[in-house]
Amino acid sequence: MTDLPRTLVLPPRLTASARKLRDTAVRRGLRVVESGAASVGLSVPESPKPNPAHTRQGEGAVHLHAGPSFADAVAPALGIALLEAPADWLARLPYTFTRREIRAMPIGEAHRLRRPAFIKSPNDKSIPALVYADGSRLPGPDAVDPRTVVLVSDVLAFTAEYRLHVLDGAVHTASQYASGGRLRLGPAAPGALAFARDLLAAAAATLPSAIVVDVGVDDEGRWAVVEANAAWGSGCYDADPDRALDTVLRSAGPVGELAPPDHDFIRRRP
Repeated sequence: MTDLPRTLVLPPRLTASARKLRDTAVRRGLRVVESGAASVGLSVPESPKPNPAHTRQGEGAVHLHAGPSFADAVAPALGIALLEAPADWLARLPYTFTRREIRAMPIGEAHRLRRPAFIKSPNDKSIPALVYADGSRLPGPDAVDPRTVVLVSDVLAFTAEYRLHVLDGAVHTASQYASGGRLRLGPAAPGALAFARDLLAAAAATLPSAIVVDVGVDDEGRWAVVEANAAWGSGCYDADPDRALDTVLRSAGPVGELAPPDHDFIRRRP
C-alpha cells in the first residue's frame, strides 16, 4: 500500500509568511488545504483516535499552521496536538535571561496595578500586547474573565529583535524581524544566536520540542528573551522556510507522533 502524503491545513486567508510555508510544503510533497476541515473532505471523527501504525509511518498525518482561533476550532477534530510554552514560562525564567521583572497573574489582579507595565496574553492575542499606563486600562470583567492569566512586565525597549525557530532544544533557523520597534527583516545577528545557546542550555527542558522564541537586544547591548510563541501560529520572516516548516510540522501534528515529554506542552482549549 502506498503511503498517503502528509497534509498541512491552513486558514482561508494567508499572510505572506504563511504563503511562503505553503509553497515550501507543496515543493516537499505535502498536500495543502486552505480552508476549514469540514469543507475540504478531511476525515473528522467525533473522538479522534490516531492509529499508531499510521502515525509512525506518516500515512495521511495532518498538521496545521494558523492563528489560535482557527487552530482551536480545527485541531481537536483532526487529532492534532498543538504545542506551546507554559503560560508562566517567561515569568519563571531567571533575570539573567529576561533583564526585567515579569509576573504571571490573573487579569483581575492586574487591574489593581497603578504603574506603567507591559501586559500581554501568554499564548495568544486575546489581551493586546501593549504598555498600559496602569491596570485600569485593561479590558474589564465584562469583556474578559477576571481569572484569565496575563504576563505583566517592566517596560524594556529593544533596539533589535530576532525570531528563533527552536527544534529539539537547538536553534533550527532564525532571522531578524524588528529594529527600533518597527518591522525590519534580515539575518540573525551572531549575538542573538550566542544568547540563544546559553538560554537553551539552561531552559530547553522547560519548552516543547518545537517552539518559537523571540529575543532582543537593548541600547546597552544586553540580550533578553522577548517571549515564546507557538511555532504553528508564528511567522517565519526571513528564516529558512524549509527549516521553519520543520518546526511548524512538529509543533502541530498527530497526537500519536508526540514524544512523551511533549505531552506536558499540549495546548488546552480555552
